[in-house]
Amino acid sequence: MKNYYIDLGSSTIKVYCYEKELELLEEHSIYFKNDFDAEKGISETNLKELCEYFKKIKKTYDLKYYNTNIYVTGIFRNLVKERKQELVKLFNDKFDLHFNIISHGIENYYLGKAMQNDYNGKKVLIINMGGKTTELVTFVGDNITDTQNIEIGVADLLNKFDKVNEKYSGNTLEEMEQFITDKLKNLVLDNDYDCAIFTGGEERFELLTGFNLVENTLFNDNIHKYMLTLEDYIKGTEKVFYSMTLDELYELMPSNPKWMDGARSGAIIPLVLFKKANVKWIIPSDLNLINGVINDSN
Repeated sequence: MKNYYIDLGSSTIKVYCYEKELELLEEHSIYFKNDFDAEKGISETNLKELCEYFKKIKKTYDLKYYNTNIYVTGIFRNLVKERKQELVKLFNDKFDLHFNIISHGIENYYLGKAMQNDYNGKKVLIINMGGKTTELVTFVGDNITDTQNIEIGVADLLNKFDKVNEKYSGNTLEEMEQFITDKLKNLVLDNDYDCAIFTGGEERFELLTGFNLVENTLFNDNIHKYMLTLEDYIKGTEKVFYSMTLDELYELMPSNPKWMDGARSGAIIPLVLFKKANVKWIIPSDLNLINGVINDSN
């Protein structure tokens, strides 16, 4: 039997199907941060778009209570109890689906399950960045030795830098990097990592935009085929900021072009973390918490 898994974050909804293997069916971006209020809830405009989207996918995939699992993260955790309860009731009454807002701890758990591997004995920093939060998990071999949650995400940069999504970025990479560096000045990271894995669609993004990826020779898990140096990550990011127009980025993802609105800003937090952790090699990854859910159930 096919089961459906939906990852609903601060800005993107990803719909997966699992039968023999996990398949990403589609994704849709809604900026829930816009006009968000913890006391009042998400905006009426965003709530309407959310409901219209679930109406569509429920019909398309015949989503039922027994075959559909929704995992809600990010900004939804900030809602007061009453607004959370309203969304749970809305989804139950309108769609016969459970609106499951998971804690940071549960998200870290599933991220750990998604990334579980022996990594050829290497020390690896996992970075899972969303719209409002970023999760950090450290593996040494196949053991998790540390987890940290940072209350900062792509939305913070989009709110602060209003010229980043002009034709070419009107905000510089350097000023945005300094902003995040200041925000994370009290964050302490080890500086002996062998590599960092940046998750959540990064491999797809770097392939689409032409980062200088080379064969991953650090470990072989039959999933993460590529790696790149910090220097090449910076060069690729500069290309996306200054040499590719926003329309060109949109054209690379015609099914959900709005996802590219976070492309430039989304590079900055990991860049600061790579430098703080003294990372020399970066592994782009498309894995996320849904992969962990599947791994945990098998």
